[in-house]
Amino acid sequence: MQAHVFSNGVVAGLLAAAVAIAIGVRRSDLWRAAAVELARRRPVALLVLALYLAIALLDSVSWVGGGEVGSGGDVLAQHRPRSIIDRSFPLDFDERSYSSPFASVEFYGGAPLDHPGRHLLGTDILGRDVLHLTLGGTRIALLVGGFTSLIVIPLALLVGVTAGYFGRRIDDVAFFVMSTLASIPNLLLLIALIMAMGRGAAQVCVAMGVTSWVGFCRIVRGETLKLRELDYVQAARALGVSEWRIVLRHVVPNLMHLVVITFVLLFSGLVLFEAILSYLGIGIDGSWGQMIDQARDELARDPIIWWNLAASSSALFVLILAVNFVGDAVRDVLDPRTLRERA
Repeated sequence: MQAHVFSNGVVAGLLAAAVAIAIGVRRSDLWRAAAVELARRRPVALLVLALYLAIALLDSVSWVGGGEVGSGGDVLAQHRPRSIIDRSFPLDFDERSYSSPFASVEFYGGAPLDHPGRHLLGTDILGRDVLHLTLGGTRIALLVGGFTSLIVIPLALLVGVTAGYFGRRIDDVAFFVMSTLASIPNLLLLIALIMAMGRGAAQVCVAMGVTSWVGFCRIVRGETLKLRELDYVQAARALGVSEWRIVLRHVVPNLMHLVVITFVLLFSGLVLFEAILSYLGIGIDGSWGQMIDQARDELARDPIIWWNLAASSSALFVLILAVNFVGDAVRDVLDPRTLRERA
């Protein structure tokens, strides 16, 4: 299966899951009230996140064909899959080198541009439109933060809850694995995994997931050790409820506040960590981290090339700020005391 076909299928699956979740929330009075309260607390942050998600989805739906190449354009680009975001820019939109925002001539040399005044955020050293690159980095940022978190959190929950609740040999094995991974410097292990698996987006996310789950797993294990001794868990065990039912019904739901907080902190940390990988030359192509890495030498030029760094860092800052605001509101809304007050 071709990559763009798989990407289109993933987008369809995500939209179907979103519709199913929306229907479920609408049918539940408690969750509908929680959603209304969340929208009341952080409307601007939710709109910003919705905008980022929309851009990422539009950049993930692609197909081959359509668009005409002008003189001097890349003819091969007509036969590559192009997303909806890509199709909002002309095929031959690249210039020869740097140009400042809204400029009509090149930054160096003063030669006239092929598209004067149309580059809202200027162009980079290769003549690529910075606005186009910034919009394309949105999908990669959400992929790094979201997909990697979906690897880390379930893995940490599975190992941490199992080790903390059942203990004995299971706890010994889990603690040995966690201690072994914790003793290896994360950055060195991450570099080794990326070099072994490749520098693709999926490989980088898997490598970051493998090296990021230990900290949350320790927290989950410690919390589970406390929860398994509480009175309602002991009462359920005395009534003959199966161990796994106790885990799923009484232990895991009481860890959800940790999941929300961890997801927010993890999402932000992973997106920023990808920028560090880009600085080392092993980041994901087209990411904001790569744009920031390429822009670090531009600050030493005279005059300074500032628009490449400003666009990528501003997009990164706004995304992380919005995620933190929404995560803080979700934690408050899902607090048991808040739920009881609304009930």
